[in-house]
Amino acid sequence: MKIIALEADSAGQDMDWSFLTEFGEYELYPALSQDKVKTVIKDADIIIPNKLRIDESVLEGSTVKMVCEMATGYNNIDIKYCEEKGIRVTNVSGYSTDSVAQHTVALLLSIYEKLSFYNDYVKSGRYSESGRFCYIDNYFNEVSGKTWGIVGLGAIGRRTAEIASCLGAKVVYFSASGGNYATGYKRVDFDTLLAESDIISIHCPLNEYTNDLFNEAAFKKMKSSAVLINVARGPVVNDKALADALINGEIMAAGLDVFGREPIPEDNPLLEIKDNDKLFMTPHIGWGTVEARTRLLQECALNIRAFLDGKKRNVIV
Repeated sequence: MKIIALEADSAGQDMDWSFLTEFGEYELYPALSQDKVKTVIKDADIIIPNKLRIDESVLEGSTVKMVCEMATGYNNIDIKYCEEKGIRVTNVSGYSTDSVAQHTVALLLSIYEKLSFYNDYVKSGRYSESGRFCYIDNYFNEVSGKTWGIVGLGAIGRRTAEIASCLGAKVVYFSASGGNYATGYKRVDFDTLLAESDIISIHCPLNEYTNDLFNEAAFKKMKSSAVLINVARGPVVNDKALADALINGEIMAAGLDVFGREPIPEDNPLLEIKDNDKLFMTPHIGWGTVEARTRLLQECALNIRAFLDGKKRNVIV
């Protein structure tokens, strides 16, 4: 078998790909450009993409027998064409549940505890000069007793709900698709979630129900003391509407790991907000702990092994 990883750096430059020797020869491309895909994969048996478009224009005339998607989402793959041509397509799910849930809480606590401010306060020398054993003038909050609204109660949403409950929060959830999960958490409609939640974290997929869900109208229905955390997909939140809501004090703060366009454009209005207590942002890293990325490659290996053994595992088509 000839195996080609098209975007190896997407899993991190610290990852070990030598496991592929079990299956045959392999080639790694750190970050292949779209216009090079067709040429590179023409004589491959198995390809491992992440975000590159894999469709008829690149697969036609190739020897590809399996597309091993290195992600949960597979909207970059032309599933219909692969099915017609008998090309196996697999994905990986569940590998980053703990990682994303942890990052959700990290973003919230960075804001709730004003960690950036207090870290700077100590390192700047102001604490040394203050003559006070503590400084608490920049108030901070407990999660306990707050209402934590969760949008999307899939695996990551449920894991976040468990952590929120352990921190003493009352958890409610909203399902944009109308799903009713037997989890012990109260399901509410969207307006109720907006009006009652002190904290809202987003864990839903991006689709026709969730695109632009958090828009100008939604922010006006939220508490002025509310914190919004988005670790799902950027377009679920309207970046301009969020920036306006933060600047105008319609909500207290937001923690973001995803954006409408990625990487975030230089003209995105969110970049104008420099106060870390009001807006804390990270570059789409929530999924990317070392442990999660290791699991990602392990899952890819298991998918390939199953395919070679004539078995089905995480099969899309």
